[in-house]
Formats: sequence, structure tokens, C-alpha cells
Amino acid sequence: MHSGPVASRSADPKDPRESRNGGGPHLDAVSLAIIEQLQEDGRRPYAAIGKAVGLSEAAVRQRVQKLLEQGVMQIVAVTDPLTVGFRRQAMVGVNVEGDVESAADALSAMDECEYVVMTAGSFDLMVEIVCEDDDHLLEVINRRIRAVPGVRSTESFVYLKLKKQTYMWGTR
Repeated sequence: MHSGPVASRSADPKDPRESRNGGGPHLDAVSLAIIEQLQEDGRRPYAAIGKAVGLSEAAVRQRVQKLLEQGVMQIVAVTDPLTVGFRRQAMVGVNVEGDVESAADALSAMDECEYVVMTAGSFDLMVEIVCEDDDHLLEVINRRIRAVPGVRSTESFVYLKLKKQTYMWGTR
């Protein structure tokens, strides 16, 4: 959280916070501070962000647009799926034989798959799916996920209740 201008962030290029973004676009301290401001409140006015980080409203608007275009962040409304008509969520562990990336790409193309990550451990992929009901969940797992070339097995973890969902991890 930032309560004043961003001067507390290091401008040193050797600062590890500046190099841990996985080789993506270089993010300076001001861009990181803007991201943190938007993580706190995605509707925060650019003028308020500018005051917090020491930029004009127009400069903040330009930086936010660039961050969006680079795929560094998204500004979205996060909902509890149960409250908007999706009564069933599950995490599905997927084991793949052969090319994991092509299976991940196929799963990523499915509307119901909200989150697809390649993992090390018991599963090759972890896939979060959001469905309207149990019949929809069965159709997605049995007829679609298991039909993806290379999918060897799945294990489903059905969500009973959403206790915490946050995207407030800040920046490094």
C-alpha cells in the first residue's frame, strides 16, 4: 500500500524487485505503484493515483494503457460465480501423455476453463472450471477435457464454498 509518493521504491536497476518479473516488460517503481493502487481499487480515479505516485492524471492514464496493452495487467470485475448463476466450480488436476503445452492450449480455449497452469508434481496441469450446474460440470470434464488429445487422466476437486478470493498480492 502506498500512502505517499513513490519515492520509497528503489530506482536502483540492481534492485531485485525490478528484475523478478519473469523477463516481461521492465516495470519501474512508478508503474509498480500504479498497479498496487489499482489492486486496492480498480475504479480508483487516475487523478487520485497520480497524487499517490507523483504523476499527472494524463501520465497515469498513458501508463495504465501501456500496462494493459503489454498484458501486464487487466482491470476486471471479480465476482463470486455462485452469485451470478454458476453453481458449480471445480479445480481439475490433469495428467497428460506427450505435449503438455498443446493440451494446455486446448483447455485454455474452453470458455469454462478460467485458469490453466502447467505444474510440477502429481499433475501436469491444474485447471479451474466454472459451470452452471453438475450436469454442465460432468459434460465439461467427461466429454471435453478428457477428449483433449494427450489427456491421460483427471482428478476433480469440487468447490463447496468460496471462502477467500483476492488479487491483492502487490508487486515485487
